[in-house]
Amino acid sequence: MQSRPGGLNLLSATQAAEKIASGETTSLALVEDCLARIAAREPDIGAWAFVDPELARRQARARDQEPRRSAFHGLPIGIKDIFDTFDMPTAYGSSIYKGYRPAIDTAIVALLRRAGLIILGKCATTEFASPVPIGVKNPHDFGRSPGVSSSGSAAAVADYMVPLSVGSQTGGSTILPAAFCGVFGFKASLTGIDRGGVRHLRPGLDTMGLFARELRDLATLQAIVTGVRPIAPPAGLKGVRVGVCRTLNWHQALPETVDALERAANRLSSSGASVHDVNMPDVFVGIEDSFRIISSVEGVRALAAELRDHFDQLNHWVQAGQNTASQIDQPKFDAAELHVIACMHAIAEIFSSCDVILTPSTCGEATTDLTGISNSAFNRTWTVLQGPCVNIPAYRGPAGMPVGVQIVGPVGSDRRTLAFAQAIAAALM
Repeated sequence: MQSRPGGLNLLSATQAAEKIASGETTSLALVEDCLARIAAREPDIGAWAFVDPELARRQARARDQEPRRSAFHGLPIGIKDIFDTFDMPTAYGSSIYKGYRPAIDTAIVALLRRAGLIILGKCATTEFASPVPIGVKNPHDFGRSPGVSSSGSAAAVADYMVPLSVGSQTGGSTILPAAFCGVFGFKASLTGIDRGGVRHLRPGLDTMGLFARELRDLATLQAIVTGVRPIAPPAGLKGVRVGVCRTLNWHQALPETVDALERAANRLSSSGASVHDVNMPDVFVGIEDSFRIISSVEGVRALAAELRDHFDQLNHWVQAGQNTASQIDQPKFDAAELHVIACMHAIAEIFSSCDVILTPSTCGEATTDLTGISNSAFNRTWTVLQGPCVNIPAYRGPAGMPVGVQIVGPVGSDRRTLAFAQAIAAALM
């Protein structure tokens, strides 16, 4: 017997998938509830760059008539509008590409289609994933930021418009909006999820990101797009080694972030984990500068054609990036890359004494600044170090907004880090 219409959008991805698999409901019914939520809330939030309800329904009807292809067969998912979709426009958040129709999908989109997921629509993104907000609202408080640049991807999941979404991270573009919007966010290792076909790629930084309202959903989705089974989370935290790292930017942590990290560390310790402080050694001094050098140069290279042909249409941050990059010569860029490699060796040594690192997700709860550059102080270093990161939305700040803590793992340990993060989230939440 099928469920009555209404409320299916409130289910987690795993819950919805189980109901579809058992015949209790259908993909079409789930999509209809998601579309109804979008119709009701999208005028206020602005999480979507493109949604075609009839296209979504056609996909759902087709999935309902065929054998299941994966654990999330028939589930709708939102795609950040920097990833190409052959049947939907892709504007990369820019007026330059308004109405542009790619010929083929970006690899991750193709992988999701092959697994039987429904591409519900394109989630709003900042221009070329830059840190300049574009007006998306935080579902918890319309006067606060949802975070950038995967603004729509995080907001759509947080507002129950869709159970899953795809984003990306160059600085903090997955973990920060996940924390601001109070959902789980996963930034893969640099090459942990296929980046094939990504336009305007910054090869040393741009990383795939996933959003969901339950952490096990992220583990399943990561397994679907990589083709490797997830690792079951440990039954408890006894013997799990957790290093608490406040990073070199600890002075930027607001009281709610300080409180969240201390509470999380104490809770994990009382739950049986082996918790100890880890400090970034001297080699990390200047890592922020190295990040900015790499980001500036790779960003200008990725947008060379747009900077040449459409400079006046680009936002002020992208325009300024060209001037910054012009002052960086090849030896300076090479030195920044070598510095990052040295830091990667140092963090690998730190991981020899801990399974994961516990660190802040953001400076604090979502800000009331809806136009300024977002501060990814607690994300940039981890991005350039190329390892997996998970936001756990475990706490609340003084305004009642979500405050997350971040779990970081060694490069290539994506499945293992997701497994540990599930056990940690169970203890914290």
